[in-house]
Amino acid sequence: MQRERHLLVATGNPHKVREIRQLLADVPATLHSLAELTPVVEPEETGETFQENARLKGLHYARHLAISGVPWAPSALTVAEDAGLVIDALDGDPGVRSARYLRDDASYGERFADIYRRLDARPSAPRSARFVCALVALRGTEVAFETTGTVEGEIAPAPAGGHGFGYDPIFVFPAYQKTLAEVDEREKLRVAHRGHAFRALAAWLAKEKK
Repeated sequence: MQRERHLLVATGNPHKVREIRQLLADVPATLHSLAELTPVVEPEETGETFQENARLKGLHYARHLAISGVPWAPSALTVAEDAGLVIDALDGDPGVRSARYLRDDASYGERFADIYRRLDARPSAPRSARFVCALVALRGTEVAFETTGTVEGEIAPAPAGGHGFGYDPIFVFPAYQKTLAEVDEREKLRVAHRGHAFRALAAWLAKEKK
């Protein structure tokens, strides 16, 4: 008899949890977030790539899950991701530091202002950019699956839109000719980096034996 499948989505960001629940809605598994476990200090993200940080976070929270005492831990996969915005004219910034750009407690308004200040100093540079989402799934402390989702676009002339979160207001998806904050969540997830990565995870889970 097959055991019920459980997934620990290793994030405390409610916006990400909401998106991930939508993306994995058809997966026959129970999704859990870090809010269901005892609090644990976040790991220091020292990786030089998104994939390194995703693995680092995945291993950190998989170990925490193993000693959590929750009854579903033995049958759970830990799913972690690291995502960010890469701007070519800024030599890849904010990149793996997207969530900590300027400083940990900086507002996105402050981050946008600094990005535009730096871009204004390079008026002839292209405004090409991409969102990247590296995802890893661990069974115990072993990597069972990993993938990377990306979406290409460009930096908007100015922030626009009230949907989404993070850097969505400054990222234009060319086919929409709108920022990801100007479209609804369904339209965003159809093309966004996190959508690509978690759909790949869903496809793997559909094939993978429990």
